[in-house]
Amino acid sequence: MKTLLVLGTQWGDEGKGKVVDFFAQKADYVVRYQGGNNAGHTLIYENTPFALHLIPSGILFKNKFCLIGNGVVVDIKSLKEEVEFLKSKKISVTGRLFISQQAHVVLPYHILVDKVSEQGAIKIGTTGRGIGPAYADKAKRIGIRVIDYLEDENFEDLLDNALSDKLALLSASGVNIKKLKSDICRDRKDLVKFLKPFVCDTSLMIDEAIKKNKKILFESAQGSLLDLDTGTYPFVTSSNPVAGGACTGAGIGPDKISSVLGVVKAYTTRVGEGPFVTELFDKTGEYLRQQGAEFGATTGRPRRCGWFDAVVVRHSVRVNGIQNLLLTKLDCMRGIKEIKICTAYKYKGKTYTEFPASRIIEKNAKPVYETMPGFEESISKIKSFADLPKNAKNYILRLEKLAQAPISFLSYGPKRQETIAIKKGVKLL
Repeated sequence: MKTLLVLGTQWGDEGKGKVVDFFAQKADYVVRYQGGNNAGHTLIYENTPFALHLIPSGILFKNKFCLIGNGVVVDIKSLKEEVEFLKSKKISVTGRLFISQQAHVVLPYHILVDKVSEQGAIKIGTTGRGIGPAYADKAKRIGIRVIDYLEDENFEDLLDNALSDKLALLSASGVNIKKLKSDICRDRKDLVKFLKPFVCDTSLMIDEAIKKNKKILFESAQGSLLDLDTGTYPFVTSSNPVAGGACTGAGIGPDKISSVLGVVKAYTTRVGEGPFVTELFDKTGEYLRQQGAEFGATTGRPRRCGWFDAVVVRHSVRVNGIQNLLLTKLDCMRGIKEIKICTAYKYKGKTYTEFPASRIIEKNAKPVYETMPGFEESISKIKSFADLPKNAKNYILRLEKLAQAPISFLSYGPKRQETIAIKKGVKLL
């Protein structure tokens, strides 16, 4: 059995899409296990960048099977647009894309509720795509799953039940509930025809593939610090991007995961609201934003940028059981004379080397920094760790020690081939 789980170790946008695309070359199946179209992977295909939001990155390879697991929430309209976009690029999904019948559906009222909720007292900074409300309905047991959406007999009763739960909120916001229901039922007729060929029991499909010794790649959406349980709550997503989420979100047991690879950016970024201890508000932060093209693949929002936070990454290594790390965007740090690394937090005279659960500490802590010399040399032509500039090597070795996990791979550019193994003997798929 060969299975690999790829996940983000920070607040997302670490470059997971490109990493999944790289390892998908050797995989037979690529499985997405959580999140919705609030996530985005920017990929380079035939020298052109484009973003995927729901469909796993492996779809770019003709002979790969791509699965959307039961832990994902699916906006069917968005999925259809994505399929049509891929077809326009001559990338066929027929017979290769499969969607769990137990995945929950994002419907228009979820998007309306999301927008109203973001006007509340606590601004989370969501994408406004209805992901949180869809997961909330799932937890309240009033959600509509893919299989429910396909079945005529029960659909309207389930829809009425879900809408009645939101009647007061939506009516107060001026929503015509009768028209909303009518529009959903009208759109459903065409969307069912589109959706039906993709639907199956993906958990069973994965199990059968494992028994046949197929190579399976599991991919998360958002980063570990956006995890509902282990992230910077309440400024988190509504699902579990961490490794444990792959078991519930793909319908597999923990013994089916051979290895966990954490993707870590050479600096830190965050989109939306929430604590960010190492955030930069100066020209260095703007330099990183421009060098790294730090703008959201889903929303286009500028990402907040800051120095590498070892407290965050060490936390992710522990909660995910990460055995290897892949470092991305080291090339974007070229030209910075002095590089800072956050090794701990300080609040009211106390030093924290492990990530705190307290909202107060997360919000008000100051970073404890150590400084290292930067590098000026280009790394665009490197073939091994030995080819790196001395200061770049030292930076990687220091990050590795602070993170308490080996940095076994390095990505030094947006293209698939700009990824190398820097540790001998590490074979993940």
